[in-house]
Amino acid sequence: MFRSFRSVFKFALLAASALSLPAFAQDAVGEKKDDDGNGRKDEAIVVYGSGIDRNTAATGLDLTPRETPQSITIITREQIDDQAASTVADVLEYTTGLSVKRVDRGRNLLSARGFDITNFQLDGLPFATGNVGLEETSTAIYDRIEVIRGATGLLQGAGEPSASINMVRKRADARVLTGEARLEAGSWDHIAGMIDIGAPLTADGSVRARFVAEAYSQDAFVDLESSNGFTLYGVIGADLGPGTRLSAGASYQRDERDGVMWAQLPYWYADGSRPGWSRSRTTGAEWNEWDTTEMSAFVSLEQDLGGSWQLRGDVSYFEQTEDSKLIWLWGNPDRETGLGMDVWPYWYLSKPKQWSANLQVKGDYQLFGRSHQLVFGAMYSHQKGGWTNRDPDPATVAPVGDFNTWDGSYPEPVWGERYRMSGFGTTEQTAIYGVTRFQILDPLKLIAGGRLSRWTRDEEEALYTPEAYRIEHKNIFTPYAGLILDFTDYLSAYASYTSIFNPQTARDRDGHYLDPLEGDNYEAGLKADLMNGRLRASAAVFRIEQSNFAVPDIDPETGDPYYVPGTTDIASRPAQGVVSKGYELEMQGEPLRGWDISVGWSHFKAKDPDGIDVQAHQPRRVFRMATKYEFGGALGGFSLGGSLRWESRPPQTAENPATGEIEPVGQKAYALVNLMGAYDLTDALSLQVNVNNIFDKSYYNTNSWFGGFIYGEPRNVRITLRYGF
Repeated sequence: MFRSFRSVFKFALLAASALSLPAFAQDAVGEKKDDDGNGRKDEAIVVYGSGIDRNTAATGLDLTPRETPQSITIITREQIDDQAASTVADVLEYTTGLSVKRVDRGRNLLSARGFDITNFQLDGLPFATGNVGLEETSTAIYDRIEVIRGATGLLQGAGEPSASINMVRKRADARVLTGEARLEAGSWDHIAGMIDIGAPLTADGSVRARFVAEAYSQDAFVDLESSNGFTLYGVIGADLGPGTRLSAGASYQRDERDGVMWAQLPYWYADGSRPGWSRSRTTGAEWNEWDTTEMSAFVSLEQDLGGSWQLRGDVSYFEQTEDSKLIWLWGNPDRETGLGMDVWPYWYLSKPKQWSANLQVKGDYQLFGRSHQLVFGAMYSHQKGGWTNRDPDPATVAPVGDFNTWDGSYPEPVWGERYRMSGFGTTEQTAIYGVTRFQILDPLKLIAGGRLSRWTRDEEEALYTPEAYRIEHKNIFTPYAGLILDFTDYLSAYASYTSIFNPQTARDRDGHYLDPLEGDNYEAGLKADLMNGRLRASAAVFRIEQSNFAVPDIDPETGDPYYVPGTTDIASRPAQGVVSKGYELEMQGEPLRGWDISVGWSHFKAKDPDGIDVQAHQPRRVFRMATKYEFGGALGGFSLGGSLRWESRPPQTAENPATGEIEPVGQKAYALVNLMGAYDLTDALSLQVNVNNIFDKSYYNTNSWFGGFIYGEPRNVRITLRYGF
């Protein structure tokens, strides 16, 4: 049925692209791409990160990036399209300060500044990411992506002091019929189509609608793998009366992935030598499946209260179903016989659900003869999760045999009954928060605020949790402070302290749960708006300190451990955790007429109390760049660009199975170069070609939780035909 739908959808796209309607080329629906007569875009058009005047992702206040006392990167719709980025993860791979590594061929692990990224927002509302994370969602439904680096507990609540990723969905703002149709074809039988239509539903445009649909099908450079899927998104915007605005929408994304590689390729043969696996090598079986479905819905209501004051209420829902039937291979095979690998099948099913609500009031107030801004509100989130499994009948689990000749033709076992495995429970957060921007002097501003949270976790009985339990933390205070000094109208310095908390399940010798981990982010830097705001530059230094880290509680006199009362579990005590420090440099915008650029450099060190590197699989020094130049004159309508990613060798080591020696296994420093070229065939129709990894660099792109590696993608090509109307 799905394949039939896809065929119909592709036909509809072809038909739409053939229509000869009056049109402007579009950067996004409702965003006209006009020119100056020489084929170059007007200054009002959004360029790489420099056209988004204000955002609220860091504090809730309406701030420009220069007024935000934290490192912030904004990836616009234009940049997403130029990179032909299909998923959010594709976008983040070229974002300053972020590292994106594969756990396997089904999941990614994101990190920044030495900590995992678990903090996501949808239109500013916090959502927890799942086993297959929110970074795997399609970019088709998003207008832009905002990344705030450092601790973001003021609006996020619980999480890691790494970064927060805010995905801003497209809105229904078109008051005339407008839209875009796109067709793609590329390497590994990639084919995709997308249509994005906005239109008024009433004659005066007071009610508007927008609809986005996307479908794709492709194989992979890894043997056996193939996938197909589709995304649907609809939103309605309405002006209900003077100063009253409503936005409501929903999305649905389905991805079906077959033959997916779950386990990683081993670093060594049994004799300690390094195998030269081909990039197409797999540890998967022909019957492997990894299917996901994401559904979301939201309602947002804004009401002007008079003057500058505004009331806003948001309710949002997200649900994911993940059904993965896979095999795990591990071990070190014999070089000659290929024997020595073990296997275990696994059939995982998870259906996490999340609600989030926010009620917020913001506006200006007068004090001491100056105007200041204030935001205060209340937030609630509810998460329900857990997963089940079906174990195979051990008698039907076949041996791996010769891994040197493995081709995935491995027999599927007989599966047992499904049972609760782990993680069944409900997590709730309730919070009130407030923040103000106080104009101390004309050039000096203070941003100060805090959040008071209540966090509870009710865990139900499952295999990994044989007894139900409840963790509750009340009155958790999360402060926020930032000082911004304007040297000129375009240059500012800032210093900030931000924090976040993360509950933990470790218990002390009295049986009490330890206080949550605390991540404190200290940051200072310079920010500049150059060329009338067309170019933004920033430099930042940071230090993150983690406290309340759980360590074993040992009697210093006897050397014996204390135990949690009534259990055989060793008790824990809080200690200093990871300390991360480093710096970041970034520039985004249009330094010359027609030339867009986003470039960034990041460097950090992160060690635990024993001086051991954490997140050892992540590179410490990373350079990112994306750029495009639009020609004018005789070459008007032609643009050329690309992107570059350079990463240093991470300090990752592993034990050689033959010698027992600890050896470096991290990917050596490497660079990836991507190119793109586009040409406007008409005012409405354009053709774009992207060539990724143009020098066909072979490299690891692995999280390496499990002592192995996964290759990054070889050279590949994508051709996009885009029609705007």
